[in-house]
Amino acid sequence: MHICNFCSIFAAEIGKYAKITFIFDMSTTGKVITWTSVIAVLALAVFIFFKFCFVYAEGVNEGDINYFQKEGFIFKTYEGKMIQTGLKNTHSQGAIVSNEFKFSVVKESVARQLDEESNTGVKLHWKRYLGTLPWRGNSQFIVDSVYVAKPATTAKPVKK
Repeated sequence: MHICNFCSIFAAEIGKYAKITFIFDMSTTGKVITWTSVIAVLALAVFIFFKFCFVYAEGVNEGDINYFQKEGFIFKTYEGKMIQTGLKNTHSQGAIVSNEFKFSVVKESVARQLDEESNTGVKLHWKRYLGTLPWRGNSQFIVDSVYVAKPATTAKPVKK
C-alpha cells in the first residue's frame, strides 16, 4: 500500500468517528460569542503592549545623584533620584524648588556604572513607558545608559 493511500484511508476513518465543527457550522449566537471573544483578547493584547512595552518617550537628563539604592520585597530593583541642574518654579507665589528626576534601572551593568559615577555629575539616557511592572521598577522612567557629564566651562574675563 502506498503511503498517500494509507493517509487518505486513515483520514476517512477518523472522519467517520470524529465530529469536527468549524466556525461556519455554528449557530449565530456561537459566532457572536466567538468573534466577541477574539476581539476582546486582541484588544487586551494591544492594551498590554501599549501600556507596558511601548516606549512612549526617550531623553537625557543631567544632574547629580541624590540617592541610588536596590529596594523591594519580592522584586529587587534599583531606584534612584537625581537633582537636575537649574531650578524650577512650580508655585505661583514664586517659591523656587529643586528639580528632581526619579528613575529605575534594570540592567546590572548600568547600576554598577551609576554607583561608580555617583559623586560626579552624570547624564542619564532613559526610556519612558506608560505603565510600571514590578520587575522593572517603581518608575515609568527606565535608565538604560549613563554618561559622565563634562563640567561646564567658565568664561574667562575679557581684558580691556
